[in-house]
Order: sequence, then structure tokens, then C-alpha cells
Amino acid sequence: MSGPMLFAQTSEGLYFKRIDGDQENVVFLSSQDQSAKLISVDHFPAASNSSAVVKNIASLIGFLKLKLNKYAIIANTVEETGNFQNNSIYKIASHSIVPCKITSNIDSDESEYLKLLELQLKTATLFFSYTYDLTNSLQRNNSSGPTPYDERFFWNHYLTGELRSINATAFIQPVIYGYAKFIETIFQSSPITIGLITRRSRFRAGTRYFRRGIDQDGNVGNFNETEQLLSVNNKDIYSFLQTRGSVPVQWAEINNLQYKPNLVLNADESSTVAAAKKHFNQQIELYGDNYLVNLVNQSGHEKPVKDAYENVVKQIGNDKLHYIYFDFHHECRKMKWHRVKLLINRLQELGLTNDDFFHMQINSDGGRKIVNLQKSTVRTNCMDCLDRTNVVQSVLAHWVLQKEFETAGIVEKDKLWENDESLLFIFQNFWADNADAVSVSYSGTGALKTDFTRTGKRTKLGAFNDFINSASRYYQNNFTDGPRQDSYDLFLGNFKPYIQSIKSPFPDRRPVLIQIIPIVILVSLTIITSATFVPKDASFFSSKNLITFFLSLITFAGSFKYLIANGIQFVNWPKLVDVGFLVCKQTHNKERVFKGLKYIQNKHFIKPKKD
Repeated sequence: MSGPMLFAQTSEGLYFKRIDGDQENVVFLSSQDQSAKLISVDHFPAASNSSAVVKNIASLIGFLKLKLNKYAIIANTVEETGNFQNNSIYKIASHSIVPCKITSNIDSDESEYLKLLELQLKTATLFFSYTYDLTNSLQRNNSSGPTPYDERFFWNHYLTGELRSINATAFIQPVIYGYAKFIETIFQSSPITIGLITRRSRFRAGTRYFRRGIDQDGNVGNFNETEQLLSVNNKDIYSFLQTRGSVPVQWAEINNLQYKPNLVLNADESSTVAAAKKHFNQQIELYGDNYLVNLVNQSGHEKPVKDAYENVVKQIGNDKLHYIYFDFHHECRKMKWHRVKLLINRLQELGLTNDDFFHMQINSDGGRKIVNLQKSTVRTNCMDCLDRTNVVQSVLAHWVLQKEFETAGIVEKDKLWENDESLLFIFQNFWADNADAVSVSYSGTGALKTDFTRTGKRTKLGAFNDFINSASRYYQNNFTDGPRQDSYDLFLGNFKPYIQSIKSPFPDRRPVLIQIIPIVILVSLTIITSATFVPKDASFFSSKNLITFFLSLITFAGSFKYLIANGIQFVNWPKLVDVGFLVCKQTHNKERVFKGLKYIQNKHFIKPKKD
């Protein structure tokens, strides 16, 4: 891991120097050939050099080559979000995108790529520590032998590839995308530190409707590992891991401007089963037994996903997979959200216990003793792996925390830790803030149902806030998520702009009619509003005004009907990487002249049969 650095920029290129003074070399990114290399620290520009810009930075995130230029992505400033075992945790607060070569030769494509990169950095919640590997859990970090960074959660892995290739490991600072917060307090007269870390996987990463289900490599959408950490008296250290991830089936929901998109499944069941086997083999290798908590509805729109998941688990037939279905909305209907605790009873019947957590003791001389290893995990999902999943994960963490306090000897078995209102407040806000962080990255809005997570109660105000967030999600998922998905794919290296054969992805190549329909709707609405409130001849019922009004109304109605009937064409789709469930088809007129591109459903994805 790295540390704070000095950064210098000259006409020759960019220089990065460790401030701790332990390094004999600096990283130099040449403006001439845009390559990185290690050079002697003696070549670092002096602060007195008038041609050099020298400043302190928090960290180097990495290098990214776009179409015309290579850029250094820099963390300028950070905010400390807590300290755990003398390791400070930081959130990146501000950043810079610095061109390797200073030039005015920036075409429209380069500008668009830079906007996408800025969008990713502006919206991502990125965390790191100079002294602790946040990509790994406490248990993995304390396993025997050296522990490599967990590439699943090494968010800037692609950006640091060149640093690895020149063996500049001392300049690599792994960052995670997610959430990290620690608070020190006093509980039962004992000093404790409690914290929460969520790590988002960089595989199949993206937005809500563009990255669902599983890919052929066994990676699922919105996969996150969440770790609740506890230190008691700076002696007993505990960690409890949970995971979430999209239903491991090849499925999708195709946006079409309807509130409920079209749900489709891959017609090739064997492909889904093969991918799911890869996924669960990895999960079992990493976490041991998997308790699979499925929260999707058992009827209506979500039922085919539930059925497909159960079919996959049945076909895999692994005795380390313990599947449990819990109809969240049915069990907790009419705001009876306390009933989610019934799920714990069901999990216990399958063999889950609340003492399955990692426990380590630190001796007075600093020695470490592993008391217990976590041997299983609960993998929770709903449709988005957000709102219902957040509630269930917080309830499970609450349950396990009780056992950890009992094990530490500061809570008796017949007492509840939650009776301490200040600690309960900390716990609830940790989990609610974590829910929002995971939700914003995937859906674009804060989580739903966080009133329950924050207070333990479901409220009418919370339900109203959920309505507002749901409306915002609808708008973003249909009209603004394309660039958000593109920003993920650009940052993570799924799309490489510098490949010469790539045609510009940004021009709108849809048919002209598709492009102008929204404009026609906007103009007709404007005229209707004007004719209503500022009528011609000062009278709504004047002949000129009525003709204008009804012609505009007919135009609006016809255009809006066309828009709804062809909703899939008006969604803001990603432009850099194929979503998988759509095909972009060329259209031509009778003379075989190209008219534009239209989106159609991939023939391999079909609507599920109704019962």
C-alpha cells in the first residue's frame, strides 16, 4: 500500500513521490510516449523549479488511457471516517484528472469520455487505508501467510495495471467502492469500536436495469460483501460477514418506459445452471456454507425469478447451499416489519447460529490469537438486492452482535444490548447509511424502507419518502442511467477507447422519427399550455385558439401514443458495452438506404411462461 505523495507536473510529464522518504524511486509518466516508469528520486522536480507545479496529494488512484491522451487520476484530499485497530480509514473527498500530455487537441469523443470519467469519480464513494487492506475482510487479513488484495473489490485494479507492470507496488493504493465507517464509544463501562464496511465487486458492476443476473463467468450484478466489525476493550475483535448479489440466473428486465419493465429469462437453461455452478463454487470456496435467503415475491411479476432460482439450486444439488424462501412483503404486510425476525427462526432450523463469526484476541504484548473462524455466510437477495435485503441484513447483524457482546462478557444472556439507546442509534444509522450508499450506486437514489432500519419502525412518512425515491428511480433508470453505466465500464476497463478500430459510440444513430418525437411532444405541450393560459385573441374559445389547441392536442396524443408503443427506443441505453439482452439492428428504407439503429430484444431471452 502507498501513502501520501508529492505530485509534480512539468512539460516532460507527471511525477509521483512518496512523502515517507522510504523510496529510492519516483513514478514518472512521460508526456512524450505516455508510458510510466520508475526513475531515481533525484529526478523529482525541485519546488523551486518555476516550470514545475508541485503539490501534496492524498494518493494516486491510477492511470487511464482514453482515445487521444493518458490521464493520471489523483485523490487530492480525503476525510477520515474512523479508526480501527490503529488503522485510519479515509474517504476520497476531492480528485483531479490530470492529462499526461498538455494539449489543445481534444476532440468531441475525448470530451465525452472525460465527462464519463468525471461522472464516475463524482458519484462513487471510494475508501482506502494507508495501513490496512480494505479489499479483504478481517478474517482474510489475518489468515496464515501473505494475503493478496482481493481483486473482486479492488476498484482501481484496472487503473493500477501499469504500476504493477513496472513493479511500482509501493505506489499502488487499493480503493474500495462502498461504505466504511467506525465509531468509538463506551458501552457497559467498556471502550468499544464498532464499524461497518461494504465492498462492491468490480465484476458485472453497473446500474440497476443494465446489470442484473449472472454472466457466463459466474459474476452477478450488485454483488457486495458487508462486514460488521467490533472491538471490545481493544482486546476482543469480532467480524461478521454477509453478502448480497443478484439472483444467479440469466435474467433481465428490459426498460420500455413502463413502471414495470419486461422481465425475460435466458431460454437456454443449461447456460444458466453452468454459470450458477461457477458462482456458488467460488462462494463456497471463499465463505464455506452459504445460506441463500431469497426475498422476491412469490406471485406476480417477480415469481418467474423466484422459480428460476429455486430450479438452479435444485439442479446444482450442493449440500453446502441452504436455500430459504421468505416472502418479505407478505410476512411484513400492513407495516408489521418486526415480523422479519421470523426469518431468523427459519435460518436456525437450517443450522445457522449467531456464534458463527470471526473472533480474534490481542494479547498485552500485541500477539494475536484466532479464537474462532466464520465458517458460513448468509447470501441475501431481493429483485434489486437493495431495500428488502438491507432490512434483513441489519436484522441478522443485530442478532449476531448480541452474541458477540455476550462472548466478550459485557452483556449477560438475559439482557439485550439494544437497551442502550445511544449504541442502538449508532447501529441503526450505520446500517441505514450503508443501505443508502449501496442503493445510490446501483439505483441512483437512496434506499427504500430505511425508516425501519433507522428506527426499528415502519412509518407513513417513510412510506411517502419511498414513493418519492421510487419516482426518482423510474426517471433515472429510463432516462439517465445510460451514461452512468458507461462511466462504470470506462473506469473498470470494460471498454478501451484507444483501440483504433472503435467507431465513435456517441452519435445518436436512431431513426430521425425516433429522435424528433420527444421534441414534438415538448413543443405540443408548450403550445397547449400557452393556448390554455395565454390564449390567442385573449379568449380560449376564439376560433384561432381552439384550432391551435386541438391540433396541438392531437399531435401530442399521437406522439405520446407512439412513444409508449415504442418505449424501448426512447430509453437512454449504454453506448460502450453491450447489455446482453438487446440487439442493435440496422434499419433501411425500400431503396436499402440506412435509416438508423433500432433496439430489439435478444432472441435468446424470452418472456417466462405464465402458470
